[in-house]
Amino acid sequence: MNSALITGITGQDGAYLARLLLGKGYAVHGVIRRSSTFNTDRIDELYRDPHEEGVRLRLHYGDVCDGTGLRRILEKTHPDEIYNLGAQSHVKVSFEQPEYTADAVALGTLRLLEAVRDYCEHSGKAVRFYQAGSSEMFGGAAPPQNEQTPFYPRSPYAVSKTAAHWYAVNYREAYGLFIANGILFNHESPMRGETFLTRKVTRAVGRLKHGLQDKVYLGNLEARRDWGYAGDYVEAMWLMLQQPAPDDFVIATGESHTVREFVEAAFGCAGLDWRKHVEIDSRYLRPTEVDSLCGDSTKARRQLGWVPKVSFADLVRMMVDHDVELARRERFLQENGFVVAAGALR
Repeated sequence: MNSALITGITGQDGAYLARLLLGKGYAVHGVIRRSSTFNTDRIDELYRDPHEEGVRLRLHYGDVCDGTGLRRILEKTHPDEIYNLGAQSHVKVSFEQPEYTADAVALGTLRLLEAVRDYCEHSGKAVRFYQAGSSEMFGGAAPPQNEQTPFYPRSPYAVSKTAAHWYAVNYREAYGLFIANGILFNHESPMRGETFLTRKVTRAVGRLKHGLQDKVYLGNLEARRDWGYAGDYVEAMWLMLQQPAPDDFVIATGESHTVREFVEAAFGCAGLDWRKHVEIDSRYLRPTEVDSLCGDSTKARRQLGWVPKVSFADLVRMMVDHDVELARRERFLQENGFVVAAGALR
């Protein structure tokens, strides 16, 4: 049985990846940060009591900011594949917490790479490593962006992801490790965090539809992004580690849409006029904006055989339908005297 270790397993991508790997018969180990409240809602349906027989998903407390803890987890789990998805991944927050972002994203990757290098050296095991890159690394570079496009990061998050990318390349070349960099463009789903733009919009659409709020405040409506479905993108992660040799791949749909177009599509799915409910708030503007991202995934399509399955329109519809139903349940509880805490219905 193949064994995989996922940092960031409680995030959107980690949850989809865990489902994919379990479906392929893997034993899956996930690194979770300790919290005083439960933060595993995205993977709760996958979790089983570890005392039961045949359990293939196990969780381990750890943090990419704790190198010693990462080494202990490696020694305990003996993974064949490692997927490094753990990060402080909110671009706007990275401007407010740049040091923490660099520590978790850039140095966190370095800590894990060092732990993997030592583990492979003394165990003799050939571990395959996936590093989660981001289209934000391209930043100000003109689209379309592919593996040959120079990076031009425009946020502390993007700078940190760029550093992590080059750490991964260096460890691959210096120590002969199997390390693949996936440069993923924006990928969304109903499991996207509610503070991220797309989910903030679809969550608002659901609540507006059911009379639970009246306005939603956004930033730059003209920024262009290449949006795909997270469930499709984690398949590309897995495919990268099944190749005969490690490499770097851009994963994208090749279609670009403005934030305004996303908003129009989302409100249209619910039969609402977005102009009546959307207001611009300068607090949501970035100090340095990324104007246009559109990925060229020709290499991944040719070498991995990967193609996106969910279209932009279907993705928006999927997210809106989910959040309209979520808001319906929220309204039902409120009408029946229950106080609903934020996020309690996820």
